[in-house]
Amino acid sequence: MKIYVVAAALAISTGTAAAQDMVSYTTPLPFDDVTFGLESAITNRGLRIDHISHVGDMLERTRADVGSDIVLFEHAQVFSFCSAKLSRQVMEANPMNITFCPYDIFVAQTPGADDVTIGFRAFPEGEMQVIHDLMDGIVQEAIEE
Repeated sequence: MKIYVVAAALAISTGTAAAQDMVSYTTPLPFDDVTFGLESAITNRGLRIDHISHVGDMLERTRADVGSDIVLFEHAQVFSFCSAKLSRQVMEANPMNITFCPYDIFVAQTPGADDVTIGFRAFPEGEMQVIHDLMDGIVQEAIEE
């Protein structure tokens, strides 16, 4: 079962809050199945994964070093990739769309949670909707049962 969620995350910077939207889905599939599905969904489109950030491992490895005793994730990874064709399209419309490249999809599971969450930052209206649609299609394919 998939659940579609659009959430607002608050970023606090120098006392001001700015909202940034994200799109996320939850699934009962195991974390490894979701990451395998994500890798397949990306490469099935002829795209190459540039980098996988092991965010959960890094946060756990540095937890004591920063004086925390809170375990944030059971598992958490961020997959970065790009599309030469679509990136060119959106950057020809506005070269400052470079700020969105590469594109990132996260997969995360919090301690004790049965479900895995997969998602990405929402993109602004206009020319970036082609990237939003690409990301949404990849995420949905990744968690098809």
